Amino acid sequence: MRKNSPIVVLGGKRMNDQFQPITAKAKPKAKSAFPEMDPKIWSRLPKELLEQILSFLPLKTLLNLRSTCKHFKSLVFSPPFISKYKHSSASSPFSSFLLLYHPLCFHRFPLYDSALATWSNFLPLSDLLPRKSPSFSLLSTSNGLVCFSLPTSSAFLVRNLLAGTSRLIDFPVHPFAFEAFTLVFTPVGYKLFMIRTGSSSTSAFVYDSSVLVWRQYDGLDPIPIDNHHQDGACFNGCLYFTTPEPFSIVCFDLESGRWERSDTELPGELTFVRLVSGDGKLYMIGGVGIDGISRSLKLWELGEARNWLEVESLPEMMHRKFVSVCYHNYEHVYCFWHQGMICVCCYTWPEILYYKVSRRTWHWLPKCPHLPNEWSCGIKWFSFIPELYAPV
Repeated sequence: MRKNSPIVVLGGKRMNDQFQPITAKAKPKAKSAFPEMDPKIWSRLPKELLEQILSFLPLKTLLNLRSTCKHFKSLVFSPPFISKYKHSSASSPFSSFLLLYHPLCFHRFPLYDSALATWSNFLPLSDLLPRKSPSFSLLSTSNGLVCFSLPTSSAFLVRNLLAGTSRLIDFPVHPFAFEAFTLVFTPVGYKLFMIRTGSSSTSAFVYDSSVLVWRQYDGLDPIPIDNHHQDGACFNGCLYFTTPEPFSIVCFDLESGRWERSDTELPGELTFVRLVSGDGKLYMIGGVGIDGISRSLKLWELGEARNWLEVESLPEMMHRKFVSVCYHNYEHVYCFWHQGMICVCCYTWPEILYYKVSRRTWHWLPKCPHLPNEWSCGIKWFSFIPELYAPV
């Protein structure tokens, strides 16, 4: 062998500077790419260091850890760890979605990812509702929570879809017909608000999750609420509603249970009006015209002097499409706030008209590709922003 020539070893090992062949019996075991973690070492890992490591895990892996032991299950929902996980560089914010509900949607709810601008099939109903619930309807959403009505069970179901937790809440009275249902998220939980129909006076029912009780508030006079498709607009601890013509605004104080009628003057020549709250502001969307026919659609904001300040008008071509969509039947129009957008929807149309507040621009969201063409009525949109730690 020449000096300084490279040594190539095939099927042998070096022993005492000599090369000997490896027999079958002497063949070493292949080493694992992932060596076993010594329990004697890792069991002594400081609690603070363990939590710091777990806080960098992806959300899906973190949720899977809940089933491994009681400690991890309790840790995931502990306030100190929640705060650490939220501020971890590895925990990116969740996407926000526009959720489409239709009474014939038996299998899944289509979702529009407003961050990625894509449609997806998500939320299979078999994972959301009790097995014995043939009849249900989606009523309201707020801060990662969704609320269903289960008439056959005479109950509401509040569920955190991301965490997989839920609570069944019995109707306050039987039978129970209601309208203006609104799910309101609070710093200590949530409240369910609704107005009981079929009575001579206005009776409001409020369920408070912090004390797990219903409260009933009876009004002195019947207060008609315009449009049962519209949730109340939550602003400064009150829910705001509009009444039919002559249009006015009434509000319900969620803490005291008192009704008040606003004395703020509304713009003239309104054909319909809806209220939306978001980013600490109260907005009003309304049609302006004569004889019940809208000639334009405008957006106002409630100013500091309790007056309505005009913000924007819908461009003429977009307004033509809007009135052709609802056929001047404005009782089918409802609005909601979603991640800096004011969404204007029609109960009989599969598209969404929305106003992007930061850019002051109007847009149409195209029809959902998963929605059958024959589903021309009963369409309801919701804002769904997943929140792992929203309590039920």
